[in-house]
Order: sequence, then structure tokens, then C-alpha cells
Amino acid sequence: MPHTFDPFKKRNTLEFYSFFQPVIEAMSQMPALNARGNRPLQMSFEEHLRALVFFHLEEHHSAQHLLQVLEQDDFAKSEIAPESGIKKSSFSEATNSRGLEQFMHVYQSLQAQASKILPKKYPGLGNLVAIDGSLIDATLSMHWADYRKNSKKAKVHVGFDLNQAIPRKIYLTDGNGAERPFVSLILSEDQTGVMDRGYQSHKRFDQWQHDGTLFMCRIKAGTKKTIVKKNSIVPDSIVFFDAVVVLGTTKINKTEEPLRLVGYEVEGVKYWIATNRYDLTAEQIAAAYKLRWDIENFFAWWKRHLKVYHLIARSEHGLMVQILAGLITYLLLAIYCHRQYNERVSIKRVRQLRIQIQNELRTGFFDKLSDLNFKEQQLQQVNAKT
Repeated sequence: MPHTFDPFKKRNTLEFYSFFQPVIEAMSQMPALNARGNRPLQMSFEEHLRALVFFHLEEHHSAQHLLQVLEQDDFAKSEIAPESGIKKSSFSEATNSRGLEQFMHVYQSLQAQASKILPKKYPGLGNLVAIDGSLIDATLSMHWADYRKNSKKAKVHVGFDLNQAIPRKIYLTDGNGAERPFVSLILSEDQTGVMDRGYQSHKRFDQWQHDGTLFMCRIKAGTKKTIVKKNSIVPDSIVFFDAVVVLGTTKINKTEEPLRLVGYEVEGVKYWIATNRYDLTAEQIAAAYKLRWDIENFFAWWKRHLKVYHLIARSEHGLMVQILAGLITYLLLAIYCHRQYNERVSIKRVRQLRIQIQNELRTGFFDKLSDLNFKEQQLQQVNAKT
């Protein structure tokens, strides 16, 4: 069902409207969100999405802070909040009980838009997707978020496109959720998963090779290696080892299928990368793995500047909605920074966007005040004559 969306009633904030424009296309084929029973929706999906994007973009610290701003700040009340205002109960209900399908649809649509326009920085290395999990501190009342005694945490499992610097697939579990099973769920056929030592599993290495899943995974230095075939090493390279090997010990954890193992050294630290990519040079394997740190930087930036881990929900449903809203905000920023500056996302451009939005809001606000003052003066003159 086609879904129309009018993100700004008065269109005073042109910069925010430009930033938000990709959402209009994203929502064009979105499944409609209908009320349950006879009670009408107190807040539409459009209004909910706009409020959550505003929450992340403006670095609010809690749902209470957001609602206070939407209620008391003239600019936010006029351009972001619903016309009838927003109540805590309505906001909480929307976040914790509905809209997940619509948030996922918008996220996937924006991802497709970003993929079409963002350049690939390392095309020669193939479609690289870093895979990692990130813990989110939870409250003790979040009983579903198991971690350890007297501690609750949730975990997001993310695939991050290293060529275009945007998030791909995402899954949410409790803090104890295993990470390795998500590799096959996150990767598509033509993508190569780039993973740290926590994903080392000889059994899964065999399974991934059997399934045709491409991977680069750092392994522990002490892992037993049986050389099947040595490859030549380029002199004066950071690479000191390149061979086809069998990993592990017989009858314990030995791989059934041989794979390639590349060893390289940077600043005194040795890295061992197990992979089934034979089309790249050893130096390219090393370069590809070093890009894995980009997902760590993404988590840190996302957490620090968009406040994604500042909880506004306690249910698993609500936390997933919040995470998707954070991802949507990041994708909007990626599209905006590319179109406006031909750059990747940076805090410099985000701050610049915030200033431009506030300046336009103030300009529009004071224009309205001028209009009101002029009309009041005219009315006073008419009253004086009569």
C-alpha cells in the first residue's frame, strides 16, 4: 500500500528537510501501520520516526529529555513534535509495542539508496563486510538481557560494509548471545566476512568453505599449523608467512579442508589471518584485515555522537526500534554528507548540519514573530480609529 509522508508541516527548516528527504522515498512502499482494535493511534509512525531521528541527531540523553524538548522548545514543538503534542505514555507505547516492521523497511530502503550513490573505496579487494558484536548496558529490570549475575547487557551483531562505510545487516540478542552463528546470516554470496579472533572456529571454517562463504578471520598465534603448500614471500614486505595449511590437532579440532594462512607484522604485533580468498595477494589480505578496525570506529562514533546506547526503551522490541532509528539516522547522515560535501560521515559535518538547522528554525521563528507583531500593530491602529 503506497504511504505518503509530509515530514514538515511548514517547511521552515529546509536543511532538515533536505537531510530527511530520503525517508520520503523509503516510505513510499512501506506497509501501513494500523491501530490495534478501535483505539486510534496516538502518534503516527511518521511522527515517531521523526522524533527518534531528532533524538539521535541532537544528542539527547534520555526519552524524558527528548519529550521535554518536544514540549517546551518552540522550534522542536513546531517542526518535530506532532501537532497535538506528545505524551510519555504514547511515546513509550509506540516504541515498545509497534512499528518494528516499518522501521526495518525504512532502514533497508535507505541502505539500498546509500549503496547506489556511495563510492566503493576498495573495489579491488571485493565486497568486504566486517562482522562484530557490541554490548549495550541494560538495566536489571530488562530480564531478557542475560549476561551475568547482577549485570544485564544486550548485544548487537552487525555487518559493516568496509567499502562504503555503512552498516548492513543487524541482529539483537542478550549479552550472552553467541557471535559465530551470525556470520552466515549476515553475509551474502559475494561478500567476504572480516572477523577478529573471537570468531575462530575450525569447524565453522570447514562449514563456511563447504557453503561457499568467503571469510578472513584472525586466529590465535598459538594455533597449530600443518603446512600443505608454501607460497612465495615478497622481500621487505610486512608479510612473513603465506601458505596453504591445515589448522588444529588431529582428533581434537583439526580442519578437514585446507585453507590459506597469511601472517604479517605491524609495529611489532604479528597477525595470523585464515582465509579462503586465493585471488588476492598476501599484502592485499593484510590490507583488507586492517580495515576491520573501521567497525570498531563505527561503534565508538555511533555510541558517542548519536547516543544510540542511551536507553529509551526496556523491552527487546523497544531496544531494536531504538537501534534501527540510530542506524537510520547514520544512513541519512551518510547520504547527506556525500551529496552535500562528497565526504563520508564526520562529526564536523554533523555539527554543521545541527547549526544550520537551528539557524533556519530561529529565522523562521522570528519571521513568525515579526508577522504577529505587524498584525497586532494593524489591529491596534484599527481599534484606535474606531
